[in-house]
Amino acid sequence: MSSELPASLVANPWISTWLTVADDGAITLRVGKVELGQGILTALTQIAAHELDVPPEAVRTAATNTSSSPDEGLTAGSLSIMSSGAAVRRVCAETRELFRCAAAHRSGLDTAQIRLVSGAFVAPDGARIGSYADLSGVVDLHVRVGDAALQVEFAPATSKDLARIDLPDKVLGRPRFIHDLDFDGMLHGRVVRPPGPGAHLEEVALEEVSTMPGVDRVVCDGDFLAVVARREGQATRAADALAAAASWSAGVELPDTDDLQSWLRTAETETRRIRNDGARYDDASVVVAATFSRPFLAHASIGPSCAIAHFDNGRLEVWSHSQGVFTLGRAIAAALELSPEAVVVQHVEGPGSYGHNAADDVAMDAALLATAIPGRHVRVQWSRGDEFAWEPFGPAMVGDVTASADGNGTITDLSYELWTNGHTARPGYAPRHSLLADAHRAGVALLPAAVDPPAERGHGSARNAEPYYDIARVDVTVHRLLTMPIRTSSLRSLGSHLNTFALESVMDELARAAGRDPLQMRLDHLSDPRARAVLRTAAAAADWGAPLPDGHGRGIAFCRYKNRGSYCAVVADVEATDRLHVTRLTIAVDVGRVVNANGVRNQIEGGAIQATSWALFEQVRFDRHSITSTDWETYPIARFSDVPALEVHLLDRADEPPLGAGEATQGPATAAIGNALANALGVRVNTLPFTREHIVAAINAVP
Repeated sequence: MSSELPASLVANPWISTWLTVADDGAITLRVGKVELGQGILTALTQIAAHELDVPPEAVRTAATNTSSSPDEGLTAGSLSIMSSGAAVRRVCAETRELFRCAAAHRSGLDTAQIRLVSGAFVAPDGARIGSYADLSGVVDLHVRVGDAALQVEFAPATSKDLARIDLPDKVLGRPRFIHDLDFDGMLHGRVVRPPGPGAHLEEVALEEVSTMPGVDRVVCDGDFLAVVARREGQATRAADALAAAASWSAGVELPDTDDLQSWLRTAETETRRIRNDGARYDDASVVVAATFSRPFLAHASIGPSCAIAHFDNGRLEVWSHSQGVFTLGRAIAAALELSPEAVVVQHVEGPGSYGHNAADDVAMDAALLATAIPGRHVRVQWSRGDEFAWEPFGPAMVGDVTASADGNGTITDLSYELWTNGHTARPGYAPRHSLLADAHRAGVALLPAAVDPPAERGHGSARNAEPYYDIARVDVTVHRLLTMPIRTSSLRSLGSHLNTFALESVMDELARAAGRDPLQMRLDHLSDPRARAVLRTAAAAADWGAPLPDGHGRGIAFCRYKNRGSYCAVVADVEATDRLHVTRLTIAVDVGRVVNANGVRNQIEGGAIQATSWALFEQVRFDRHSITSTDWETYPIARFSDVPALEVHLLDRADEPPLGAGEATQGPATAAIGNALANALGVRVNTLPFTREHIVAAINAVP
């Protein structure tokens, strides 16, 4: 076992923080990563049960609570198995050995003589010494990991999958989500938002609304306007009346939706050189240059965001489905001028978002209203329109790529220049006003500009902007906008989505110009054998090179997420008729050691379906004053009939560290679809999504 501790254990070194063994043998595991539909609690339970050699049902993995769970930061970046999984494995292995030592002491035997068999410690002759329950009273888990100087080895890897522990409740409709929570005397809040970003409240008639049936309180604080009522329907009707009674100033002007690229290129920016080798193209045999772009994207969670808060005696409790309950708690405390210890956030499952949707903002709404009505639980649920209009979007992006190859088809130079808003605006990224209600209370016209994670966390805008291929000279420049009239933050895969689409499209164009097969072109520029393996596996499974009917196309793409995470290759089959249909996605993925194969497949398939939806349909629409795509008609997503056939091949590397699966497919699936479309039409479409409008525009642009 390596002596190097996972980062989560460096920050939370006490075993007792992570694990409790009760006198009846019940084992409670506490982690700082939250369940958002990715199955992480199942995987962590499986890791714990395997290391402790107990049945999985003996381990209860508690939902994260900021007062009792280890602070592991955000559940983001495909890092949960890599960080939390490694921590749980180490904690449980050391716990197992502490109990083994206790069994040895009780029996008078040497520790090496004690065997563990299905949760029971036994002597060499098979005599039972005791179980975890029997020994719990003499084992002190309030010790630091590594301090006991134990001889610890990890349990051998196993291929047995634990069934998802969260699914039975969801399938059978039992209360599990935050929307199902109920408390005696709970009140319901609704917030009335401005008509658009930067609009300020000028006047509002509160009297008529405050006397409506069931209304308990009308709250007006700066530009924050809300109503609290006894029942949800009463709150909704009162909010509608309050909206009609309010007048607002004109807000800030939004970009021209038909000229979004120009706005991105001309706004004030912070410029960073990610790599600067001095790429040059003056003597190249083949040069390809193209511009690629994507629109703003919504998280489009099927369920709207929801939160509950309770304030009493200076202590604030918040129930939230945030992916970052610890940073949320600290941000709420700062906004309400409470001590961080006075705010406790309990995670409850809600609509998944794979990024920063409105979960944090609705929690701030509930907290603010709860402090106005001490002693009562206040529940706030956003409307569908609020969700689409006010959540932080995945940023719009535009990038220019130029690349060249010599006469042998070897890529020699590549330059990539990118313009985008930052990719994180989670609570705490700015000292104040990172939460919507806090900004509205203060009358702030625009929230602070989104920033990017640092390079050691895989970048944000620049994620996968540097090609993983072996290329002699590469230049990468990123311009992060310092203004954000349209709010942006983290969305699954961050900048990797567009960056992979752009670079993999250019790889195909270089192959075409050099007369090379796109698969072979990639293999010729990859020295990493694991990268080559996923490409070969996907291509073989998809029958790469086989002839296709007219109007059909096949494309391939590859990405190693963050250039140090999971490996993924995708082959897309499409049919281009009256519109683009993605008929099949064949995926090969290497996520290192696989903890739960079904869980990995769930992640890869779900990511591929979401990427298909992004590629075919999704784009935030707006006029010069407000977001206009505020329902499922104006912001369409893929329907069941649009889901392609999916085939996932896992390359299990049992001797390698796990790499994470949640964001492996966004970039390569989109790029493979784009390459398949170009293969079908003979025309490349560089603007996402691949709508009829963008396809026709690309065809008409051909000389």
